Amino acid sequence: MNECLYKDQMVKDRRWLHEHPEEGWCEFETTYFIIQRIEQLGLKALCGIEVIEPSAVMGRHEETVQAAQARALEHGVPAAFLKRLGGYTGAMAVLETGRPGPVTAIRVDIDCLPIEETLDPTHEANQGHFRSIYPGFSHACGHDGHTAVGLGVVAWLADNKDHLSGTIKVLFQPAEEGVRGAAAMAAKGIVDDVDWFAGAHIGCSARLGQVGVSHHGYLATTKFDLEYEGVQAAAGSPEKGKSALMCAAATCMSLGSLPGHSQGITRVQIGKLISGVGRNIVAPHAYMQLEVRGESTEINDYMANNVEMTVKGMAAAYGVQYRLTRMGEALTYQGDEQAVEAVKQAAQAVPGVDSVVDMNAKIGSEDCTMLIHRVQAHGGKAAFFYYGCNHHGHHRNDFCIQDEQSLPIGWGVFTGFIKGRNCLG
Repeated sequence: MNECLYKDQMVKDRRWLHEHPEEGWCEFETTYFIIQRIEQLGLKALCGIEVIEPSAVMGRHEETVQAAQARALEHGVPAAFLKRLGGYTGAMAVLETGRPGPVTAIRVDIDCLPIEETLDPTHEANQGHFRSIYPGFSHACGHDGHTAVGLGVVAWLADNKDHLSGTIKVLFQPAEEGVRGAAAMAAKGIVDDVDWFAGAHIGCSARLGQVGVSHHGYLATTKFDLEYEGVQAAAGSPEKGKSALMCAAATCMSLGSLPGHSQGITRVQIGKLISGVGRNIVAPHAYMQLEVRGESTEINDYMANNVEMTVKGMAAAYGVQYRLTRMGEALTYQGDEQAVEAVKQAAQAVPGVDSVVDMNAKIGSEDCTMLIHRVQAHGGKAAFFYYGCNHHGHHRNDFCIQDEQSLPIGWGVFTGFIKGRNCLG
């Protein structure tokens, strides 16, 4: 199989995945698609409970998961496969060559976003007839492209297994959005033996034809769900009630004015608040989704602790009960210079790359950092990079990636990174 055919298959895979987007912890059809391909290519395939540690899972809603499993069954995913998954998504391909050499791993993510895709006829998915078929969900961050590139790497491994040494792993991580999935993969121990590790993201600040290599960056983050339980009452007798809504509103104002930190960037975002029954009823329940971020793990912890103290204090002040749940978590990133340089060397040799630049993001968060820290804690070296596309902005309903040009570049950097570590001779 030549490079052109890898590209063709990656584009085909990406467009199927784009049509069938699935949110975090619900990627049952996606996982089946991945595992079928890995097994067809003759590599060792692990999935679900085999790559996920349930005790470390965050932000998984059982009702949503059950509904996704039912839909997967309707769409032809065998019941036996769902049983094999044990209720969890995600996959890993493993090539064990039997020859001495390092353990090298790459990671791609597989989930989508709860964003309705645009109907604009000029949008690439509409022009190409692969728009999302699931209302309210779309691959508005490019993870369909990530997954397709990962499968392209698996195909290349299968074709070149006689020319490689050591062990190579390709991780297909669920639930990156909301930074919920990598911690559970890391906790399973599947990267504890990894010597060299690379993760990547399409787009971000990298334009088409550009590879951005990151030495450091990303903000640490903690995601919370908050519930207040008060006492319902008639508005005419407010003293008989305890308003969860007023408590939540006061919490919003207090969290919005949390003090920052002198040593680095901080963020507080309240993204969702649902409360109330009617205009003349004291609200008995309120639900919030919020997050904090920090330039360092220590600064993020400072912000998270402030959230916890504020929520506890507000609950006491308003006489309501509360439940604050951590729904996701990511760390800051510090690459290993040897791995960073290896990515640069790989990128410089990829057709279609017109520039390789340093790109150290101090915005956003990425839970690949959980896997990177796990690798580094066990003595391995890791790096992160970006392969470009021209887009309107991530997490928009018109996000696009120019798959025929961008995917081969991501594939080329990953395979080049592997060749530099595991190629015979």
